[in-house]
Amino acid sequence: MKILVTGATTNIGRMVVDELLRRGANDVRALTVDPVRAALPAGVEVARGFLGRPATLPAAYAGVDVLYLAPYLPTATEACRLAAEAGIGRIVDLAGPKGEHWQGVEDAVEASGLPFTHLEPGEFMANAAIWSRQIRAGDEVRDPCADAANAPIAQEDIAVVAARALLDDSLVGHSLELTGPETLSRRRKVELIGQALGRELRYVELSRDEGIAELAKDMGEHAAWYVDGQASLVENPQQATSTTSEIAGRPATTFLEWARRHADLFQDP
Repeated sequence: MKILVTGATTNIGRMVVDELLRRGANDVRALTVDPVRAALPAGVEVARGFLGRPATLPAAYAGVDVLYLAPYLPTATEACRLAAEAGIGRIVDLAGPKGEHWQGVEDAVEASGLPFTHLEPGEFMANAAIWSRQIRAGDEVRDPCADAANAPIAQEDIAVVAARALLDDSLVGHSLELTGPETLSRRRKVELIGQALGRELRYVELSRDEGIAELAKDMGEHAAWYVDGQASLVENPQQATSTTSEIAGRPATTFLEWARRHADLFQDP
């Protein structure tokens, strides 16, 4: 069974490639714009191309049985149409919570008529790196919406679920809401990062406007959208699901485990 991983040199795509190999997959093709820079593992077939350039896809799709579709909205419909024309058997797509920004990916997959598995992760634990500049500078984190709570997921866990869905057709037709194992407030996440670093971090809650100004230093024009989204999680926190651990066959990564594993994000080089 030949599996094509698109976005193979992005964070999750590369993790999917590595997880497939770890599980014994021996016919993996990876789509990348720069095969030399990608430095993919030995044994992985490399195809040059990009979802954003549909003309590169027919050659990459040739002979493929299962497609991992990275989330690229501008050409998602054409990428899925070409997959159907190429005779690909099914698609595992990375999207997001239903009805939100990445819904167009799922719509494009379903419009193709191919069997599918939708992966619907919420916020990535890696988004906590938004605080890295402040944590490197001192022990105070200035941030809005202290009580906004969700159940963030480690990208490594998404890759494990993706690999299982690519290798096992028992998940066909499922939309998988993927979360981490616990619902945490923003204040608690900062505390856990401090615990991972062996430091006591102080959380200073900002008003909406102050928070937008602070986050704009790293997020630019997207800061207001992000802050308003976090505000909605104060009254309606996201609840953790067990889907990730059930499919992975092991406990999902906790935020503290993730923070310890990626402590270098918050420390000076």
